[in-house]
Amino acid sequence: MKYIIDSSAWIEYLKGSETGKKVAQILEENNEIYIISLNISEVVSKVKRENSNSELAYEVLVSNANLIEITPIIAKKAGLLHAELKKKTKNISLADTLIMVAAKSISSKILTTDNHFKNSELAIII
Repeated sequence: MKYIIDSSAWIEYLKGSETGKKVAQILEENNEIYIISLNISEVVSKVKRENSNSELAYEVLVSNANLIEITPIIAKKAGLLHAELKKKTKNISLADTLIMVAAKSISSKILTTDNHFKNSELAIII
């Protein structure tokens, strides 16, 4: 199965939490794992702000996931989706819609702890 792992799920994995153990199980199985570059930035920032090893976090992400390039068409579709979803969910981020469009582009699921994805058929909230 294909998964894009959202920043929230990566952070739980790096913490070794109970939720993170679910991410570890997905990583250990024979799945295709993907990430977008913005998620790398989000995770590295969070880890650095917590005075943890941001370099190690970076290495974990890039060694366990394939990068999905945000093409101009993905960016456009994410912008349009963001504008539409903002009408209903005021605090949905552009990062969330980028992940949704990227996931759809490769027919993958989104593994996340973020409830912003609760109405997305692509999301698996752990």
